[in-house]
Amino acid sequence: MDSSLDSEISEKPEEPTLKEKTAKGFFWGGISNGVQQLLGIVFGIYLARTLNADDYGLVGMLSIFLAIANIIINSGFSIALTNNLEAKHKDYNAVFWFSFCVGLIIYIILYFCSPLIATFYDRSELINLSRVVFINFFFSGIAVAPYTVMFKKLMVKQLALIDIASISLSGIIGVSLTMFGFTYWALAIQSVVYAVSGACLRYIFSPWKPTLTIDFSPLKKMFPFSFNLLLTSLFQQIHANFFSVLLGKFYNATQLGYYYQGNKWMSMGNQLITGMVNMVAQPVIVQVNNDKERQLRIFRKMIRFAAFVAFPAFAGLAFVAYEFIIVTIGEKWLPSVTYLQILCIWGSIAPFILLYSQLLLSHSKSSIYLKGNIIIGSFQMVIIFILFMLKFPINYLVVFFVISYCFSLFYWHYFVNKIISIKILDLFKDIAPYISVTLISILITHIMLSKVDNIYILLIGKVLITIILYIAILWFSKSVILRESIKMVIKK
Repeated sequence: MDSSLDSEISEKPEEPTLKEKTAKGFFWGGISNGVQQLLGIVFGIYLARTLNADDYGLVGMLSIFLAIANIIINSGFSIALTNNLEAKHKDYNAVFWFSFCVGLIIYIILYFCSPLIATFYDRSELINLSRVVFINFFFSGIAVAPYTVMFKKLMVKQLALIDIASISLSGIIGVSLTMFGFTYWALAIQSVVYAVSGACLRYIFSPWKPTLTIDFSPLKKMFPFSFNLLLTSLFQQIHANFFSVLLGKFYNATQLGYYYQGNKWMSMGNQLITGMVNMVAQPVIVQVNNDKERQLRIFRKMIRFAAFVAFPAFAGLAFVAYEFIIVTIGEKWLPSVTYLQILCIWGSIAPFILLYSQLLLSHSKSSIYLKGNIIIGSFQMVIIFILFMLKFPINYLVVFFVISYCFSLFYWHYFVNKIISIKILDLFKDIAPYISVTLISILITHIMLSKVDNIYILLIGKVLITIILYIAILWFSKSVILRESIKMVIKK
């Protein structure tokens, strides 16, 4: 069904090979994101059952400001440092102090702009709420350079433990505050604790520490590349949060809350898979930039692994969405089921878009990355706004958004093909087996459980039978990806 990578080039005997580093990265990335999403589900179930859609909607109104500010703080320098295999202390130090200063400045600006944000949404609660939530910015600036060092050195295990500790602490505090009746404040403080604890732990455990010698001159050589990334990321976040602003401004916080809840569960699955891929993709791809044939093999192996995980995960989530929502967070959230199912299509494509973009960035093609996001995103937002003005139902807007996102894969493939000569037929050959096996497994499961009425038995049965069928079909088809994954897990 798929073929394994050819043997890697030899490295120092005492050092793990690139393939072993990649496998270790995927393993700890999977552990990290898996545990994070499990904890997120546990804490999220309690919070969703206790709070209402309006509470989530209020916090969701601030999401675009959080996203844009964090992009400005990073400014693309993290990826620029990762691409630079000869980066020195002065380079990291310049990025640290730049991010530190920008984070502080942004917080001060938005602190005084909070009344304007509250006026825009016509919700006075947002004044104090935003001033607390925006504390994230200052601490995010502290973590940029230390995180980049750990990411570049593939310190995936350490990053995994930090992320698990952060989400555990923030989740416990969020649930505790909810028990004492803090409503939307519990969500806000939870997000702050997660950001602050994660940033502090990355700073503490990073093998690199800043010095008081402040020199921004190293940023000049990174600026052309990082500036394109900055513009791209800003546009991506405006584009990604377009729905939230539209719903929050022209509808109400409750409707935004339903969309937010559906998107949240999809995003948790997306973070599990793309987070696992993202932890190793760029550092590994960068190391083989000078060997296009080897880079192609590694890239296609990553594509197959992403398909192996993503398709059953998101198709399965869409398959059990109705039962999952009722059993976990209750019938009051049923309007979010449709959003969740539609967005699962987006989630299944996201890992491939990520891999394509990481390969482009590893070859310093940030201008292509910028243009692609602007062209695709602008088209989506214009059409969605037209559909909105024509009073199409919100579900139709989400459907168009997701379909156009799927077609954007052809744009990224066109430019990646120019670099490593990967044909669209190769991509189809790599992912088609996993799509077909997933759909067959779901269809058989649906037929087997068609007479079952108990929602708990239905949920558990759908999950277990689909997983067993999926693994069994791949095993008897002699899937290399499945067998290598099992061996890796047993070894670890």
